[in-house]
Amino acid sequence: MQRPEAWPRPHPGEGAAAAGIGAPAPPARAGEPAEPRLQEPSLYTVKAVFILDNDGHRLLAKYYDDTFPSMKEQMAFEKNVFNKTNRTDSEIAFFGGMTIVYKSSIDLFLYVVGSSQENELMLMSVLTCLYESLNHVLRKNMEKRWLLENMDGAFLVLDEIVDGGVILESDPQQVIQKVNFRADDGGLTEQSVAQPACSLAWHLQTETLGSSSPPRNRLNGRY
Repeated sequence: MQRPEAWPRPHPGEGAAAAGIGAPAPPARAGEPAEPRLQEPSLYTVKAVFILDNDGHRLLAKYYDDTFPSMKEQMAFEKNVFNKTNRTDSEIAFFGGMTIVYKSSIDLFLYVVGSSQENELMLMSVLTCLYESLNHVLRKNMEKRWLLENMDGAFLVLDEIVDGGVILESDPQQVIQKVNFRADDGGLTEQSVAQPACSLAWHLQTETLGSSSPPRNRLNGRY
């Protein structure tokens, strides 16, 4: 009797069975870590933006999720971030499961906070836009006293860049145009944004030099 011919066996790596096509993935063995899952992309990129002075005290802050729900938790987080970053030359820090980009100017420290999985370049684009936009609003006087005198303009700038954690704009020129438009609608013109800084300069000049005449307004050429 003739022996039936055997079917050829596939070589290792050939065929659907070898490739695992259509078959469920084998479960992880006990003690082996599970494969990390990729985080789904989200529009909610920014968790927080805040500006501190050179003592770590808050000047401006906005939080966009409930990671730090109370004021006490927010202030503690800001203080810890400041202590970790105020003496370093780096622009990126990883702290408390967060990605933090920051920049300093004289007595100001600007911070943008995202999740640990967030792209640093995206956060840095927000930080750069915020810095350059504020630099324009403050007439290139990126200092604590000028920021405090122009806080309304600073919040307008931030609201045009980030809304609810979503990045709206990263071009400083576009931000400045929108801020000027909103300021005009709300009665807060570019002149009125800069006027407190002009008034503060006059008071400082009066105290130091004894001058009694106010400085000339640079925006319209009038006193």
